[in-house]
Amino acid sequence: MTNTSTPPLLPTGVSIDHQGPLPILHGSNGACSFSLLLQGAQLLFWAPQGQSPVVWLSPGAKFLAGKSPRGGIPICWPWFGPHEKPNYPAHGVARASDWSLLEARRDEGGDDVLRFRLLPSAELQALYPSDVDLEVSYRLGAQLEVTLTTHNRSNTSFELTEALHTYLGIGDISEISIDGLEATDFIDKVDQGTRHRQSGSIHIASETDRVYLSTQNRCSVNDPILQRRIVIDKEGSASTIVWNPWSEKAQSLGDLGDSGYRQMICVESGNALENAISVAPGDTHQLCVRYSCLPL
Repeated sequence: MTNTSTPPLLPTGVSIDHQGPLPILHGSNGACSFSLLLQGAQLLFWAPQGQSPVVWLSPGAKFLAGKSPRGGIPICWPWFGPHEKPNYPAHGVARASDWSLLEARRDEGGDDVLRFRLLPSAELQALYPSDVDLEVSYRLGAQLEVTLTTHNRSNTSFELTEALHTYLGIGDISEISIDGLEATDFIDKVDQGTRHRQSGSIHIASETDRVYLSTQNRCSVNDPILQRRIVIDKEGSASTIVWNPWSEKAQSLGDLGDSGYRQMICVESGNALENAISVAPGDTHQLCVRYSCLPL
């Protein structure tokens, strides 16, 4: 059963209800509105005041126990993509597991701060070491800050790959461009995992699934239809993943609708493939990403 415990008092404007069997936090603080699913500690949407959602939830998203709904920010940890063992879940154990809400407060600047811890279970401990802890915190205001923290309390190194699988809302996929990854090597998962180098801005015209390697650059999604620029700054991340399923694959997914793929682009911050992380005994690794929405 999903853990629904909360601190005694939620900030004014933050409440909890259910989507089917799943508890969801909803909040509004004057600078933004948001919803966050306790299962997976998954932010579902975030919209700065006066803007359509920057973090986007598919209108066809399905809310099922043990499944991550399509959209928002699913947490991929402690591996990104498929595991070498076929019975292990894709993208790790965090995104569809139970988390506990450790902290919920409004800071002096008016932002809402929510902090969660992945709950240990016998099922999870069969998949990764019991003495490794995972927390995620969200600072939600005019900007969004997400911090994913891995604590290795064991006496051996802990190897991991990870990503914040962020769905961004856009006017139309054919009109946007993505800057910040020029002259960066990437692995093209649509083209049999071949290695390429990015030339110029990124434009999407077909199924796209790329892992850009060894880059900590700021990225921006330029959207002439919504007249805005989504800016992504990150720390503790050496990979940027760009994904859109395009029409044929979107149909097979079953939760994007007929045209949902046109209203989203995933620009994910993480550590994948050759950018895998080794967390030494007793150490902590943090992946921190900040999202801003500026006029184009």
